Amino acid sequence: MSVNTVPSISTSYYSLGVIQDEARRLVQKGVVSRQQPIYTLCQYIPAREWVCIECELEKCEFLLRDRIADLIGREVWEND
Repeated sequence: MSVNTVPSISTSYYSLGVIQDEARRLVQKGVVSRQQPIYTLCQYIPAREWVCIECELEKCEFLLRDRIADLIGREVWEND
């Protein structure tokens, strides 16, 4: 497995929550920016799993050109 990919999840179904969590993790690590389009995430997810993610995003009315910030929503900081 490449260092830049997300580990495979045993199920072929990705809920929106799982996708959002993975996007948040990549943003927190500084791998992607909140301002980049959602399709940027495909570089870090295996191609065979990306198809399932695309379907879930479409079902939830997200476009691949939407910003990652739109997908993950606002961040909550506990030490503000």
